[in-house]
Formats: sequence, C-alpha cells, structure tokens
Amino acid sequence: MLLKTLREWTEGKRVLLLGFGREGRSVYRRLIQAGGYAAIGIADAKEITDAPEGAVLHCGADYQAAMRAYDIVFKSPGIVLQPEYRPEQLSARVTSLTELFLTAYRDQCIGITGTKGKSTTSSLLYHVLQTAGVPSLLGGNIGIPTADLYDQITPETVIVLEIGVHQLEYNHVSPKTAVFLNLYEEHLDHYGTFEYYAFCKENIYRNQLAGDTLICGQQELPVPGDCMADVLRLAMDSTDADVSLLHGDTVYYRGETMKLPEDMALTGVHNRYNCAVVYALAKRLGIADADIYRGIASFQPLPHRLSPIGTFHGIRWYDDSISTACETCIQALSSLPDTDTVLIGGMDRGIHYAPLLEYLVQSPVPHIILMSDSGRRIMEEAKAFPETLSARMQYAEDLPAAVALAKQITEKGKICLMSPAAASYNVYQNFEKRGEHFAALAQA
Repeated sequence: MLLKTLREWTEGKRVLLLGFGREGRSVYRRLIQAGGYAAIGIADAKEITDAPEGAVLHCGADYQAAMRAYDIVFKSPGIVLQPEYRPEQLSARVTSLTELFLTAYRDQCIGITGTKGKSTTSSLLYHVLQTAGVPSLLGGNIGIPTADLYDQITPETVIVLEIGVHQLEYNHVSPKTAVFLNLYEEHLDHYGTFEYYAFCKENIYRNQLAGDTLICGQQELPVPGDCMADVLRLAMDSTDADVSLLHGDTVYYRGETMKLPEDMALTGVHNRYNCAVVYALAKRLGIADADIYRGIASFQPLPHRLSPIGTFHGIRWYDDSISTACETCIQALSSLPDTDTVLIGGMDRGIHYAPLLEYLVQSPVPHIILMSDSGRRIMEEAKAFPETLSARMQYAEDLPAAVALAKQITEKGKICLMSPAAASYNVYQNFEKRGEHFAALAQA
C-alpha cells in the first residue's frame, strides 16, 4: 500500500528530499523500491558525504532554494522553512513521510500527540497491545520512521504512531483514531507564536472524517465545526468526561473502571492520567481488563522521564530531562514531594515562566538551582515575586556546576531532581544526552 501510494504521488515527477537524516534516508529507500520518478534530489544544510549514486545534491546555507526546481518535496521534521519557501510560495507540493504513511494506512492508525506525554502513552499502548497478543507496531516521532514499518504491516495490524508537531505542521491527513493529550507553550523558536504552534498541533484531528474518533483533553477540545470525528472528552477526576483518572489510582472509560497496579513502575499523577487514555483505547479495541492490567503492571518507563537514577553521595537522584515546559516541571515536583533540590534551566526559547514561578512560591522545595540561559531569565523574573522565592534560588552556569552545588546543599536521604522546563539544544544534541550527562555527574 505504501509503495503504491508513493508511486502514484511521484510518477514522472522530480522528487526532492529536504533533509537527509534518518527520515530522509528512509523515504529514499522506499522511493527506489517504488520507482517511476523522473529525478531525485537531496537538499541539506550539511554536506552529505555518503550521497546515493544518481541523486542530485543541494547542500549549504541556501539549500532550501532547491525546492523551486522540483515537483514534490518530502520535508523532514524539524526543518524550519524560510518564508520564501513555504508551501504557499511554491509550485511544488510540500509533503512528508507522515502524510504519505497516513494516506496509505490512516484507518489502521492510532495517532497520539500532545506537548508532553505522547511518548509514554504511545509506548504504553503498544506494550499493552503486545501483552494482549494484538498484532501491532509502534513508530513515528518516537524514533522509528514509519517507512521502516512497511514490510511488517498486515490488514490486521494496529499501528500506534507518536506524532510530533513538526510532523503535523504541513500534514493534511489525520488518523482514524487520534489522541490530543495536552497543549503547553513549546517550540516557540520554531513556530513564532503559541497560536501557530497550537494550529499545527490541531492537524491531528483537523482532517478526520465522520465516524473517526478523537480523545481530547478538556483544554484542547476542537471548536465546533473544526472536527468531524466523534470526540471523547478527557479530564481529571470526572465521571462526566468520557475518559478520566479518578482518585489518582483508578482509570475510567464511559462507566467502566479499573484500579491501577499499586506497584506499577510509572511514577506521577500525569503518567497515571496517560494510563486512563491507554485504558480507553484498549477497551475500544476489545482488550480485556486483565490484559490491560498486566500490560500496565509490566511496563517499564522510558528513560529521562521522571526516572530514578539511584542513590549516590547519600542523595536520591531523579532524571526528568524530557521536561521542556513549565507544566512538566510542576508535575514532576508534585509527584516527588520528597524533593529537596530541583535543577531548572536550559535553552531560552521564549516561553512564559510565570506559571512555574507561581507554583514555586507555594512549593516547599527548599533549594532551587537555576542554570544556563533560561535559568538566568527565571532568576530575574523571580524578583517580581515574594523575596522568599529568590532566597531559595541559586544560579549555576551549567549542568556540571549545578550538580556540584546540589551535592553540597541537598539533605541526605532526600531527592535531587533535574526537571529543566527548558530545551537542551544550546548545549546538548537532545534531552537524552542531557539526561545521560546528569546521571554521570550524579554518580561521579
């Protein structure tokens, strides 16, 4: 199905791969299989030393200009199009691997997005499906290009897709079953405004059809007329909603409930909330409560998501490097009341930190270490709040300095938590590298 769709799209056309990372290479392999194209070009800001034979290269600072010479462009996620090369300025069709995959398999797909929680929810759902013996695959933004799933798909396969905003920005096809978990300020360096960021996220449901399903957080519900799907409302502690987490330990779906395992490895109310979404999706697929319970009980959390590293120097260390927004830091602190020191800060992408500062004013955490660019801004903004907040704050230039300070001031037996509420890209390649460095520093 994928190759057939790809051939229909590219037959006799000049095809450009904009970006030649993991996803661009995956598309290239399928293009070669599908055949029928007139020419293949590859455009990337970086020099490509292992370019496939026969592909025309466009490398360097002005690589996006190549888009004008092609009929169809497969854009890799994360590439920010310059104003003069946005789709409305071009004769070429700008698309993506995500749009191609959904065109071929939308009816089999459960697409999950949200500022936070989408990786855990996608991985947990896939684990529950596997535990229950349901033929299933996991891919998308979680690091598995969807084109690499092609050979494993049968008509019975349930496809779980984590879909990030970069994959949704120019997407015009929505999955038959969609989940929109939440929406916080994020990626403003890429999208410019929160409104445009939200607009792109809404593409998860904007092109759904009548009879499709959307599970959506209370604050993210579509404006009437913007979504044709059946909307299931997701809310906390509410039997008026369709999907909910009750009392912090019971998942609810349309009158049916299941108590969560007491010894489950997932930490935090927000992760139990994600379990409610998985419960609803699994029930809709006909999976028995016993199998859902077994899947949740045996699931191991993804790294860098409120993950315990161990006890070193008498301090219990937790890595929440995935935290790049105020809300996730607030959730982490709420989930770990024994936190004595929290490390906050990273790349400054212009998000508003007032919600986090308002929370910290009331939070009992005694030591707040602010670091890097956003930490410097938070420290300055804290001056507008009660002096008792600034008195609990100290500044460290970078993560090594922050961890060294934490070792000095954290009470033995208590928790030191890194939940940065900021991206890592000013220093690290990604949040995983930041988390790995934090763990190494904690143990050193």
